[in-house]
Amino acid sequence: MKVINYLLGYKNLSIVQNTDMFNFSLDSVLLANFVTINKKANKILDIGCGNAPIPLILSTKTNANIIGIEIQKEVSELAFESIKLNKLDKQITIINDDINKWYLDQEVNQFDIILSNPPFFKYRDTSNLNDSIYKQIARHEIKLNLSQLCMISKNMLKTNGVLALVHRPERLIDIIIEMRKNNIEPKRIQLVYPSPNSDANILLIEGRKNGKPGLKFLPPLYSHLANGEYTDQIKKFFVDSR
Repeated sequence: MKVINYLLGYKNLSIVQNTDMFNFSLDSVLLANFVTINKKANKILDIGCGNAPIPLILSTKTNANIIGIEIQKEVSELAFESIKLNKLDKQITIINDDINKWYLDQEVNQFDIILSNPPFFKYRDTSNLNDSIYKQIARHEIKLNLSQLCMISKNMLKTNGVLALVHRPERLIDIIIEMRKNNIEPKRIQLVYPSPNSDANILLIEGRKNGKPGLKFLPPLYSHLANGEYTDQIKKFFVDSR
């Protein structure tokens, strides 16, 4: 069923969702607020943009042109609707295509920033998959894996351009290996914990193409209070700055 919701605290932004598909989560909000956005940035790419929560949030932080690419046609149509609904079609472009094919016909070294909230889980024949094909593709590396994502980012980022990912902590070593294999130097990491006494369940990581070595760990974020409400650390991300 298709619904229109406010975009988590951004009262001037609405997002079109379908409850039968994979809806956006806190991950997207965290990534959009974590990434370093230089004032001179003029071109941003969101790989696997879903129904466009990251491009929508980024529109409140930068005047850069934003491209969101989404492989699933029905999901990309939700993104199109969201962009049109918010009258952001002059800043945000949504493309329905497979990034593994699309990038081959594009100019290299053109993006200042690439972001992705990619599939988290490796795909194997024995993988426990959701019945929904939308959720299978969103959660498992069926159409896009970490190696492909980093290789494409190397190809499309300008020198010193930023790649920012939200992922799972257990994939940290894989991410660092793939980044460095593709000349993207990990520069910033932040871990997100459901509560102070729990293990981290979200990883935010940023690297720079051809960057110098030097990795910084940011203070941890705690997402929820004991009563289930978001912490003040998280609530500060829900302020529309426009």
